[in-house]
Amino acid sequence: MIRTAGLVVLFLAGLSHAQELVTLPVRDGASQSFLLLVPRDAQPVAAVVLFPGGPGSIRLRSEGGEIKFGQGNFLVRSRGLFSDRGVATVVMDAPSDQSGGMDDAFRLGDKHAADIAAVVADVKKRFPNIPVYLVGTSRGTISAANGARALGSDVAGVILTSTLFFGPSRYGNGLAGFDYAKITAPLLLVHHVRDGCKFTPYRSAKSLSEARNYPLISVDGGSPATSDACEAQSPHGYLGKEAETVEAMVNWALKKPFAANIN
Repeated sequence: MIRTAGLVVLFLAGLSHAQELVTLPVRDGASQSFLLLVPRDAQPVAAVVLFPGGPGSIRLRSEGGEIKFGQGNFLVRSRGLFSDRGVATVVMDAPSDQSGGMDDAFRLGDKHAADIAAVVADVKKRFPNIPVYLVGTSRGTISAANGARALGSDVAGVILTSTLFFGPSRYGNGLAGFDYAKITAPLLLVHHVRDGCKFTPYRSAKSLSEARNYPLISVDGGSPATSDACEAQSPHGYLGKEAETVEAMVNWALKKPFAANIN
């Protein structure tokens, strides 16, 4: 293990990547932490910034020399699948002034966009000349969409998985009324055809794809759900289809042929 100011780096035997806990000062005296996975034996070919769903707080921290955080979310538990494909992988936590969780208004706001911009700038400084993509799942799609809207050509693209099209919920109205035309970077939609969450219906992803000519990866099958329909251990979180889904997303980002239908 290596320690530096605001940084814990773990090199774990048997893993294809190194993990780092990074904390950046951002706006208003707040800080933004993220987990960084870097392929061990090769230079990254791209980078992804992953935004978990729910309140967005994974309680990323160092305890007793170990990096700890909540790992149940689809993107969080799939982080190594990105890294295994040569992609530098950032897993975002909620900023320090939103440690109890972010509501939809904050995710859509200028402060969050500024935090995302700071993380993207840090990633680009570490890995010059590789494309950086924003990837959100469920409520994390609000963050990814807002970040992509704000950053424009500073990101290579945005991937929205299990997009939160509707509200209201205790966190807000999701992306209801969002103007996707303000995202100028390429946009990919990913959705499970059997997503049973009322806020994230597959039909809305298909409709948006057809209306704006966005590519859509449609996922079917997987393991039986062990959570409710809006949680990550279900089709909403691509349970049992993580590897195939991540592979298709990475191939799209790298401009390779990708599976538009995963069964």
